[in-house]
Amino acid sequence: HFQTNIGAGKNPQILLFQIKIKNYCSIFTGYLMNERAEQIVHEFPFASWLCAMLHCFGSYILADLLLGQSPIDYFSNNSSVILATAVWYLIFFCPMNLFYKCVSFLPMKLVFVAMKEVVRVRKIAAGVHHAHHHYHHGWFIMMATGWVKGSGVALMSNFEQLLRGVWKPEKNEILHMSFPTKASLYGTILFTLQQTHWLPISEANLIFFFTIFMIVCKVFMTATHSHASPFTPLENLICPVFFGSVSSGHTSHHHDHHGASHEVSHPSPAPAKTKEELNEGSRKRKAKKAE
Repeated sequence: HFQTNIGAGKNPQILLFQIKIKNYCSIFTGYLMNERAEQIVHEFPFASWLCAMLHCFGSYILADLLLGQSPIDYFSNNSSVILATAVWYLIFFCPMNLFYKCVSFLPMKLVFVAMKEVVRVRKIAAGVHHAHHHYHHGWFIMMATGWVKGSGVALMSNFEQLLRGVWKPEKNEILHMSFPTKASLYGTILFTLQQTHWLPISEANLIFFFTIFMIVCKVFMTATHSHASPFTPLENLICPVFFGSVSSGHTSHHHDHHGASHEVSHPSPAPAKTKEELNEGSRKRKAKKAE
């Protein structure tokens, strides 16, 4: 992919090397935002390095597991592992944090974010193409493989938290999808439809348009420090139609449960005693006193 999209005067290996560096810098600046990431790097450097490698190669590990291949196969690429390790070391151990300050400088960070989305889209397309090669009619296998290729790091977040000594199961990427995870899911659906000839567009054009969309959204969100997903207005319009309103069902269930608990906690008062029963009781008390 990289070789066919560059000019004849450029070396594809140099371009790929530059893109990898920018991708790893973007990954590790995001990794620093995790809880205890900077703390454990000095106390447990091996655990920190292992978490960093999962951030870099988690998507390949999950995709290989889905397709029945060795999950450590990508670690045979020595140049990628050494390059990722070098960036990890410079991010955390460079004197006076000079390297981190350079890559976290906003203009530089926007460039890294844009290149990261270029890599993400190509990984989604490659994952769908790879799954299609093994399962020609397996739509869901193509979607699953492309999805984990694009967002494997986020999907492995709970396991990565365990390595850092943090366990928060409520922060599950399946339950609370971030924009990259959700965009990877929608993107892999488009690439699956294109791969099975249900979407009348070439793969190169689809990669181009979806890459532009991802770059614009992610760069804008990073520049404005926004976490709002651009899919939210469309989802708010479509989801109530197909999946119903969550609030109404939850409210009625809450009222039913509250009414039942109210009935249990406040039982109906016993019926009042009649006049004859009161007189009979007074006669019995007088008879006991006389005895």
